[in-house]
Amino acid sequence: MKITVRIHDGPLAAAERWSVEGAGAVVCFDGIVRPTEAGQPIAGLSYETYDPMAERELARLALEAIERFGLLAVKVEHSRGQVDHGACSFRLRIASSHRKEALAAADWFIDRMKQQVPIWKKPVPVEQTEEMAR
Repeated sequence: MKITVRIHDGPLAAAERWSVEGAGAVVCFDGIVRPTEAGQPIAGLSYETYDPMAERELARLALEAIERFGLLAVKVEHSRGQVDHGACSFRLRIASSHRKEALAAADWFIDRMKQQVPIWKKPVPVEQTEEMAR
């Protein structure tokens, strides 16, 4: 059983290939910042994390997912600070013997992360970035 949790400043880099011995399924979910929030255009999102509690809670959820779904490994990455729209702010990777467990675990994990992990997002208005460019 393997758990990796990392919180990075700014957007996440492109995903590298990830393989886990014995895995029949590897699910990779990338959370991409949309160009709108609540129907309004945004430049991006600003993420605030309460460290190290956020990392501990992500690791706790990963362990619970491994136990609940019989997973082989979980890897979680999340951004803090500003992430422009179109960039990746969250990545979840799950390795399991079969696809059903991996897909169910990804859905379960993301729902609980949004409810339980102290990471908050705030829209960055388009006007704010235009002013900074001047």
